[in-house]
Amino acid sequence: MTAKILFSSKKIDSVTKEQLQKMLDRYNLGELISFKQTEKGVMKQTIFVSSTSGDYVLKGNPIYEGQFVEEKFFIDHLKARTDIPVPVPYVLDEMKDIFGWPYAIMPRLPGVHFNDPKIEAAMTFNDRIRIARVLARALAEMHAWKSDIFGEFDPIHNTLRPFQGSYQNWLFNEIRFWLEDAKKYSGISQADKDWVEGLLESSRNSFEELQSAAFVMGDFKPENILLQPVEQDWNLCGIIDFTNSYFGDPIADLAKITVLYLDKGEEEFVRHLLSEYAKLTNANVALKERLIIHILYRKVLDWGCAYAINNVTWSKELSFKEWASEFIDNKLLGLIN
Repeated sequence: MTAKILFSSKKIDSVTKEQLQKMLDRYNLGELISFKQTEKGVMKQTIFVSSTSGDYVLKGNPIYEGQFVEEKFFIDHLKARTDIPVPVPYVLDEMKDIFGWPYAIMPRLPGVHFNDPKIEAAMTFNDRIRIARVLARALAEMHAWKSDIFGEFDPIHNTLRPFQGSYQNWLFNEIRFWLEDAKKYSGISQADKDWVEGLLESSRNSFEELQSAAFVMGDFKPENILLQPVEQDWNLCGIIDFTNSYFGDPIADLAKITVLYLDKGEEEFVRHLLSEYAKLTNANVALKERLIIHILYRKVLDWGCAYAINNVTWSKELSFKEWASEFIDNKLLGLIN
């Protein structure tokens, strides 16, 4: 389930003080002081819990069987293999006697989300460049975790499950699937499909050259990154939420944050992020050819989602090809040519 797009209504609707105290008692975590829903959790699965022994994050009501087993696998391995700050110990309780669903409890990491409006308003140009370099180093370190298997973790059998066929075929078919799905909500023409197929074909050799898979976080964005300003620099305090992690092309992790910050007009931030990552990983040629495809995947999802929920923020006169190629040709390629 990790590499699939999850549209889920599951969330933590409500918990009581009594339930939370029972959870704290089970792990000798002191007396409950306060609790509140987290602001950044898209799936609404997380609650901040403060007790006399410290601050914690409760993650509950899994959106699929084994979600927390899977996340614990990635967190524990990243802790053992890297210096990336992750929320450990990640304690998993699969019993349902307290809340009615399995849950995980982990320490709340320090730091701030660098897209917080107050933080962004106080940032200088140099702050943005330093943050880009911190993020590039973090990605390079996580991506050093390699695997012979292109696939996802199977929490039921506690093993890596290869994608059906090659990684390239899996990725290309995912893009085709969601483009076809977008036809339910918007006009997708044959010209749109032909343009997409042309991009896929032009990148085929680059994907065929991938010899081994790397860890891919799958959701690398400001809401899952915690930083702290220190003197004239920024420290990485934590990376959280590994529900969408898998093993594939590590360049995929650059797509979401690239789209987000180019859409905000932060070209220099993206330029430094990509160039620093390329230097650290020797991914110069592959970065251009494969990032285009991962960006294309992102744009297919964004297009379909916007039309599905009636939240289109661009002219509906634009075709998908016109809308997505404007981003790829004008915003992206100018930074990585």
